[in-house]
Amino acid sequence: MLAAAALFMGGCGKDILDPDNPVSVTVWHYYNGTQQAAFDSLVDEFNNTVGAERGIYVQGYSQGSVSDLENALRASIAGEVGAADVPDIFASYADTAYEFEAQGALANLSDYLSDDDLALYVDSYIEEGKIAADGSLRIFPTAKSTEIMMINKTEWDLFSDATGVSLEELSTVEGVTAVAEKYYDWTNAMTPEIPNDGKAFYGRDSMANYFCIGTHQLGSELFEVKQGEVTIHVPKDIMRRLWDNYYVPMVKGYFGAYGSFRSDDVKTGDLIAYTGSTASAMYFPDQVEAESGSTDIDYIILSAPLFESGEAYAVQQGAGMVVSKSDEPHEYASVEFLKWFTQKDNNLQFGSAAGYLPVLKEANDIAALDSVIAEKGLEVSDKTYDCLAYIFEEMGDYTLYTNKSFRNGSAARKVLEYHLSDKAAADRQQVLSAVSGGESLEKACEAYISDDSFESWYADFCENLAAAADVSSVSQ
Repeated sequence: MLAAAALFMGGCGKDILDPDNPVSVTVWHYYNGTQQAAFDSLVDEFNNTVGAERGIYVQGYSQGSVSDLENALRASIAGEVGAADVPDIFASYADTAYEFEAQGALANLSDYLSDDDLALYVDSYIEEGKIAADGSLRIFPTAKSTEIMMINKTEWDLFSDATGVSLEELSTVEGVTAVAEKYYDWTNAMTPEIPNDGKAFYGRDSMANYFCIGTHQLGSELFEVKQGEVTIHVPKDIMRRLWDNYYVPMVKGYFGAYGSFRSDDVKTGDLIAYTGSTASAMYFPDQVEAESGSTDIDYIILSAPLFESGEAYAVQQGAGMVVSKSDEPHEYASVEFLKWFTQKDNNLQFGSAAGYLPVLKEANDIAALDSVIAEKGLEVSDKTYDCLAYIFEEMGDYTLYTNKSFRNGSAARKVLEYHLSDKAAADRQQVLSAVSGGESLEKACEAYISDDSFESWYADFCENLAAAADVSSVSQ
């Protein structure tokens, strides 16, 4: 235990804690279900060991969803009547943390972490957390994720055997679009008496990621941030490729989006493949539940597809933890808990239950994961384990990317998330109405997928993006 205590003396070179007068640290997060249980278990372990010895007592509280957490934080930081006290630590995405940093509400974590401390963490995770104007750290990386592609293997095998399509064709965004058309045609042909009733093959969870990572893969940076100011780049040729490989197949019915998440759509049999967070792997269904009954399914995990000839960038995402500006004992104790929580074994224990990637360099290894599972007797779902193992073993050639934070970043991302997807969903309904009236699919889609339609959308998209980010214009 003395060795453990020495490990946690902190980057500031002193220990200001007193075990006889413990510092109480509150943590607000959005974890629920399995994730919350895993977090609570680690909090209990900390309180009963290092926390008890050092004089730190941690209490974690789930605020529900991410939006519930953000609303509660805004109320607390603003000092609204009836709002709870600001917690010592809270989970936050970078754009939200940037908002609170602008209000002077966040502690400077660089005051409590040495260069040697920071060197232990994945470099890009630390860089993402340096949102302060002076480049100091405000977001402590605690758990990260990227995107993967998951497929209903049972249905895929039937489709592949019948048509000859291969998994290799799904390595590119354009390949997914082409395979989705083949799947629509294959399922449509099953009921020749009912025209245009083919099924959607694919969907994706985050359109904001699609725009940001797709633009970066194709050689541009959507949000270029320098000294806190953003320049928005929306090259028309790149936006056309994004349009052609999301909006067009959505309108034609090759892609789909029906439930809250695309894993829901796999469960109902409305899709057989999607791109989503690694944390979504645990929600991939074991069965398809259709009106005709339930069918057991297996799964395939692949890398998220890249644009053809694009550079190998993958999304870096996931909230970190920030520490509220308060007093030295509370800030120091908060950082000490976060350092303990992100130690290799502890972070892998949490990640293996929650589907998150660990943040220490040494922890991103399948042997380390296997060792923690064996030593602690953890029960890890096959899907989560296989997903993490896939990332550790197969994505070494990818570079993780996330854009830097900027003022109004959250509003700008909402435009990315909904502007094109809402239009695609609405226009798909118009196409279905025309088809039900007797038009062919090709004729019904013609006006929606035309050059004029793209030009109209593109102009409106640029205008909305500029307005959300509060910039005069975007770079085209």
